Amino acid sequence: MYTITNFTTNDDIRILGSMGPFTIVQYERDFSVAPGQAQFAWYCDAMNIRRRQVVCDLTKGAVVVQPGAMQWMAGDVHGSSGLKGVGDFLGKTLRSKMTGDSAVKPEYQGTGTLVLEPTYSYLAIMDVSSWNGGVVLDDGMFVAAQAGLRQEVTMRRSLSSAALGNEGLFSLCLKGNGAAVVKVPCPQEELVQIDLDNDVLRIDGSMAVAWSGSLQFTVEKATSSLMGSALSGEGLVNVYRGTGKVLLCPFQQEPNNTDVPAQKAGSER
Repeated sequence: MYTITNFTTNDDIRILGSMGPFTIVQYERDFSVAPGQAQFAWYCDAMNIRRRQVVCDLTKGAVVVQPGAMQWMAGDVHGSSGLKGVGDFLGKTLRSKMTGDSAVKPEYQGTGTLVLEPTYSYLAIMDVSSWNGGVVLDDGMFVAAQAGLRQEVTMRRSLSSAALGNEGLFSLCLKGNGAAVVKVPCPQEELVQIDLDNDVLRIDGSMAVAWSGSLQFTVEKATSSLMGSALSGEGLVNVYRGTGKVLLCPFQQEPNNTDVPAQKAGSER
């Protein structure tokens, strides 16, 4: 039997959301700052940038996480590679080569608590069952998911969507019933959701962070003619067609460099 105190009940902790086994917590103030990181921490505080962590209650289900994400765990927790034989390993290795995602993700189960490494990245929890045909994730978004979810590779329906849409030819698609934690480029409350019912969405730039697997993604001219595109100044746009939903960041995405490792003990000079 174990008891955790002064963690999620600390007055410095704010709970951003919970679903399934996952809870996202945010540190409202950063007291654990080494002298060498003081300037960085000051600017983060001034810009409302906070550290966040994912807490997994394994009594609510087994979870799969990114390699190296575990920070600490308490109670009856069993970790495994999640591999189910040689064929499964080869399949996951092939998927890794296509999507750039990790080939082997550790799986944790039991009745204890698992806490992931802190990050400055924004985090969001998704209900995968609410996405029509599964949810397709942009590169590098995956953090954790319930073990029962299927991780599949989805291929762009046209080479133009990969070559011209600033997207890879393959993406990770989560399917099934369960929750997943993902990195997003802005706070979850700022994400814009577009629900399509046999309709079309056109986006100028890489603003979509996730979309339903049922949607057809292509790259097309902003207008019906090359002359119109030239005069409008828009050129090519990313197009999503069909029935499903798209999650948008309200601004053009920039490379995510917010994962800053915690200061190691004894590293001060």
